[in-house]
Amino acid sequence: MIAAALEIVHPVGPALADDPESYREHAGGLLVSLLDSVVRAHEPRLARVFSGSEPVDASDTGLLVKALQAIGIRFQLARIAEELAQIQQLRQIESTAGPDAVIGSLHRALGQAASQGVDGKTLGALLERIEVTPTITAHPTEAKRTTVLESYRRIYRSLVDLEANRWTPRERERIVVGIRNQIELLWMTGELRLDRPTLEEEVSWGLHFFNETLFDGAVEAWRDLADALARHYPASGLKAPAFLRFSSWIGGDRDGNPNVTTAVTYRTMMRLRENALQHHISELKRLIGMLSISDRLSPAPEEFCSRLGQLLSLSGLGDALRQRNNRELFRQYCSAMLARLEVSNGDKGGGAIPYRSPGELIDDLAILEDGLVQSGAEQVARFEVAPLRCQVQTFGFRTASLDIRQNSSVINRTVEALSGTDPGNKSATLSDEAAETLSLFQLICESHGDPEAIGSFILSMTGSADDILNVCRLAQHASGGRHVPATFPRITPLFETIADLRNAPAILAEVLAEPEVRDALVRNGVVEVMLGYSDSNKDGGFLTSVWELARAQQQIVDTCEAQGVEVRFFHGRGGSVSRGGAPTGRAIAAQPAGTVRGRLRVTEQGEVVSGKYSNRGTARTHLKLLGASVIAHSLGTIRNLSDEPLEAPLAAALEEMSAKAFEVYRGLLDAPGFLSYFNAASPVEELTLLKIGSRPARRFGAAGLEDLRAIPWVFAWSQNRHMITGWYGVGSALEEVSAK
Repeated sequence: MIAAALEIVHPVGPALADDPESYREHAGGLLVSLLDSVVRAHEPRLARVFSGSEPVDASDTGLLVKALQAIGIRFQLARIAEELAQIQQLRQIESTAGPDAVIGSLHRALGQAASQGVDGKTLGALLERIEVTPTITAHPTEAKRTTVLESYRRIYRSLVDLEANRWTPRERERIVVGIRNQIELLWMTGELRLDRPTLEEEVSWGLHFFNETLFDGAVEAWRDLADALARHYPASGLKAPAFLRFSSWIGGDRDGNPNVTTAVTYRTMMRLRENALQHHISELKRLIGMLSISDRLSPAPEEFCSRLGQLLSLSGLGDALRQRNNRELFRQYCSAMLARLEVSNGDKGGGAIPYRSPGELIDDLAILEDGLVQSGAEQVARFEVAPLRCQVQTFGFRTASLDIRQNSSVINRTVEALSGTDPGNKSATLSDEAAETLSLFQLICESHGDPEAIGSFILSMTGSADDILNVCRLAQHASGGRHVPATFPRITPLFETIADLRNAPAILAEVLAEPEVRDALVRNGVVEVMLGYSDSNKDGGFLTSVWELARAQQQIVDTCEAQGVEVRFFHGRGGSVSRGGAPTGRAIAAQPAGTVRGRLRVTEQGEVVSGKYSNRGTARTHLKLLGASVIAHSLGTIRNLSDEPLEAPLAAALEEMSAKAFEVYRGLLDAPGFLSYFNAASPVEELTLLKIGSRPARRFGAAGLEDLRAIPWVFAWSQNRHMITGWYGVGSALEEVSAK
């Protein structure tokens, strides 16, 4: 089988890589051939079943399980071949027609802007405000363990190695054997979880993507923006900002998840901090090994030397570093930064003064860049130091900002419990839920060494102004002050049900009129509002959800502008259509005019995370697409090139259709016996038994539909092929409108 596989893969190299279709065929054929050899070695009966020479015995459950395992591995291997083919296709387009021809690229977005007359001043104003924030969530839609993800990653990288034509036949054979070994290990590895993952395991799962692809991917996206600016706006003097930020819900999302405690949240923050610092430490060590510039040959500028003296003093190792790297000032500089950063990460030795914030490290890196440029090493500064500065700007001392999410009902019960306690002995009379909530608020009121260590306090199921006010009351109580402390994160209301989406503008108008609450919501003139796609669909059906989300955004923008603030929308999208899933570029382009304006947050949930970020090429492409789509939408809005608000007759027709679809959809859900039918006709209860997520399928353990999370709701209808979450009610709406 290895010989056959080698015959398949032998042509893979630069020539074949220029033909994506052939590459897809040959790479896919190689992987299937190797999987077939593994199956034949371990389960010969299964090989005969797949060849069609023997029927499958439905009573042989062991063989059926193996068959399902083989099919699952085959799909994953096909996805790897497809990812590589897509990357090759993008490279081919750029090689033959230039970077502006790549749809969804930053070069294309800026090229179109330049051709349409967008000037440097307009573009510069957008770049000053741009911030794109993917938010990693561990929703229970991803069954693969980190071990399995790492195996597929190694297979991907080995296929990339095979693209080179430098290998001898024996070397190529070793690579192919290595791929087969990985597939065999996958076959012999327990791919599914026997127990629910712990929160610590979910944190490790999230960190896997940052360490494998996102640290580097953020730099590649930034470089592409810089190259596109140089190409299309060469005389503008515009600098590319590090436009990406990352957030995470893993370890902070406690909405109906009793496993997320204050202790878990604290440990998660420490792991995220340590991961970022370890990355930056590793990069500084790389620079120390590289920057062997002697001041005898290239004297360093005065400003750099002045800061070097300060850094050596702050490092506590000044004399030692001067002796170790005599006359190599740039090495001394990086070594002094390293000593301070290691102490920031908990190293007790050396007597260095730790960095108090990422901003201090960014400033030192900027001085290092300038010093290299003035010493004649401009390209070294650009390609070796600037990427680290970009990473510190993007990931800080936190890897990702940890969002805190809690349900409004828990917040309200805690406030009620506090109001009924004896002020002199509150801790003794609080319920466990209230005590835990108060403990959480005390934690997040503290300073954590990175101003963005905690992202937002997301208030799910926001249904009234009082819900938001109660968050402020708890923050005041936890800090012991009369006002919400400045260290408390921004409050982000999450509007999820149809009723809450309709009430959102009025709720925001009410709370923004209160100065104390306004300050807790608005940061740098911007209020963040999260929109729930999954729960709005579950509550009102597909058509009504889409219409109400679009209408709510436009009304929220108008309301907030009347209050003198801007809006950043946080889109809580899932992977499937009924949970807001759509191709990234189309999803952003479809947002109502004037609702992006350079700022966008979006959830990346479960299997979507591994689909977008498992492999380096795919991750880079997706991050660039996010940035390009935000720029294209925002510049179109500025120049009135985006879709204008719907004309009145069309808006009225959509409103009528939405009302009819909602009536029909709710008629089904509220019909007598529907809950019994749903439980009997779908595997919803069986889904709750799967070991693919740390959180329960129901928020508070109740048996009704209201308490059921949107993910098992969608899964259940998908598994029995009803698919009502993607279509029910739409036909009735179209029929009614077309009849008039």
